Amino acid sequence: MPVTGPLLRLRHGDVAIDGRPVLRSVDLTVRAGEFVALMGANGSGKSTLVRTLVGLRELTAGELFLYETPLGQFRDWHRIGYVPQRTSAVSGVPASVREVVASGRLTHRRLFRRLSTADRAAIDGALRIVGLADRADDGISHLSGGQQQRALIARALAGEPELFLLDEPTAGVDLPNQVALADTLSALKARGATIVLVAHELGPLASLVDRAVVMRDGRVAYDGGPLADHEVHVPDFGESHSHHHHHDDRDGPERIGDRRPDVRGPLEGPR
Repeated sequence: MPVTGPLLRLRHGDVAIDGRPVLRSVDLTVRAGEFVALMGANGSGKSTLVRTLVGLRELTAGELFLYETPLGQFRDWHRIGYVPQRTSAVSGVPASVREVVASGRLTHRRLFRRLSTADRAAIDGALRIVGLADRADDGISHLSGGQQQRALIARALAGEPELFLLDEPTAGVDLPNQVALADTLSALKARGATIVLVAHELGPLASLVDRAVVMRDGRVAYDGGPLADHEVHVPDFGESHSHHHHHDDRDGPERIGDRRPDVRGPLEGPR
């Protein structure tokens, strides 16, 4: 069944960690087929935002809808593939690459049930797409950082989702593996996947981006067309890019619009 409404819609979202505001009145809408880059400096709130979008951080205010369903009522998790930061996902895991990727099929089958033909086909297909079919039986800890990141993308792919959320997949990854990641995401984009990517800098992924959302001090400072990496980090960013802001009347009142956001002192703590 084709998706007509937004896949993600966050309205006036606030998140506090240990009582400290980390996200403040964030509005974000993602529609089918978009490749959205969430950008900003460390501490800007971008990783907290993506974790909030998959229900790993609880909103202290605001509303989140997944496929037009309130988060608390959403059950179709097989439609969403989340790729966490590599350091928190594979460190010390005593498993083969295939076993890690196979865990992405859990949303399609009962726990402890043997893999079906469809499961095996999805796992093999995911390994091929990320270029790790020849490393399937190797231990995940034996792969390079970039290869581990591609294995995590394959794990999400194995669940055959429509929407991918990736938290800093290029962090600590060398240039050849960044190019390989770009090739993988390009293939997903060509298949019609919707992708939300957290990045400090885009590098080889820049050509894939349809829309940039820049976080600054827990707020959305920009929502519009793609930006070069150096543009994101200029000191007067909010003023120099105010005319680019993405506006969607279906999202209610002005999101950022024609003004510079009320940005206060820098936040400390998690990204």
